[in-house]
Amino acid sequence: MAQSLTEVAESLRNAKKVQLIYAFNGTGKTRLSRAFRLFVDPKDAETVEDSEDTGIKVLYYNAFTEDLFYWDNDLDADTNRKLIIRPNNFTGFALKFLKDQGLDNNIVTNFQYYTNDSITPLFNEEYITQDDNENDIVVKAYSEVTFSISSGDDQGLPNIKISKAEESNFIWCVFYSLLEEAIETLNETDITNRSTNKFNQLEYVFIDDPVSSLDDNHLIELAVNISRLIKNSRSELKFIITTHNPLFYNVISNELNNNIPNPLYIIGEQNTGVKKWIYHSDNSIKYRFVKFADGYFGLDPLGRKTPFSYHLQLLREIQKAKNNPILIKKYHFNFIRNVLEKTATFLGYSTWEKLLPIVNGEPDLFANRILNLSSHSAHAGDENGEVQENDRDKLIELVNYLESNYKFSELIEQNEAV
Repeated sequence: MAQSLTEVAESLRNAKKVQLIYAFNGTGKTRLSRAFRLFVDPKDAETVEDSEDTGIKVLYYNAFTEDLFYWDNDLDADTNRKLIIRPNNFTGFALKFLKDQGLDNNIVTNFQYYTNDSITPLFNEEYITQDDNENDIVVKAYSEVTFSISSGDDQGLPNIKISKAEESNFIWCVFYSLLEEAIETLNETDITNRSTNKFNQLEYVFIDDPVSSLDDNHLIELAVNISRLIKNSRSELKFIITTHNPLFYNVISNELNNNIPNPLYIIGEQNTGVKKWIYHSDNSIKYRFVKFADGYFGLDPLGRKTPFSYHLQLLREIQKAKNNPILIKKYHFNFIRNVLEKTATFLGYSTWEKLLPIVNGEPDLFANRILNLSSHSAHAGDENGEVQENDRDKLIELVNYLESNYKFSELIEQNEAV
């Protein structure tokens, strides 16, 4: 069912404990996370500085979170490089809370776990500096981060600039460290025994594509750790996770299918005060987030026990266009090349061209040419360009060939039936 972004956000509010959502890049995942936050908690958290508000309802991580951190590269001296933290409701609350609770080192530990234990982040203490007019400026504590790297000598390398991937990882670790503490705090059912009241109103956690720049091994670790954290949450806290990464989706999807029994539950005895499961897979639901040509959106349920097959979803998108050729754009050729590459790897062929139809004893040269040209556009806008009629016909011919020779239609039907 086609819905506005706000309507999709509203539909997520009263669903199950965990909602896992896959979407292609550019669909609107980041906008959905913001729409959800505004729907649940409409106050403008992006502009509130040093808020002491204890009524936080939703904790979210997305591209806006990363925009709160930016570099001062010290262009004059090129020595005092530091990551500046823009003050707002999230950063002010998160860093002050973790520091006050003595948990700020958790950020460092998590960061080094996913990157390199020789790189050490260091938060600043409050200090006074001067502007160009020699006026005093108070720089608040925990508003800047410098990074150093240890080496073979005692000095090491101070004030290094870390990579974009490492920076993204650091920002995620700030969020993740806060999330760990929030879940642990809310697991205490007696409010009076909680170490803090800061999370008493927290209802939702929205995570959009965390640290997608990680290598596969660390990405799998991250997905497992997030899943474990969610499954051990015993409060009424609800989680929404969106991603464009098939590997990340599949790992979390598989982890959410594994139940956690409650060791306090005794089979055969009637004990209504103890739940049988700490976590059960029935508490999760999985979707594919789609954007329609008219600008509206939809959530298509995905099979609970079937891993998300990226190449099948690409082929599904191509099939939709094939059935209505006027919708075929240049990016559909990129989709079909992607399908061919993954299929060639699976079948053990050295190149994807070996899967093309054979014409005059060799792979179809015309199909090869248009797939190469259409999947190497110099500008992103080219991907939405119009497609000539003979090229559309060739794409339809290729799709029909793949369906008949490699039984993709049957696989798609099986995947959607689960």
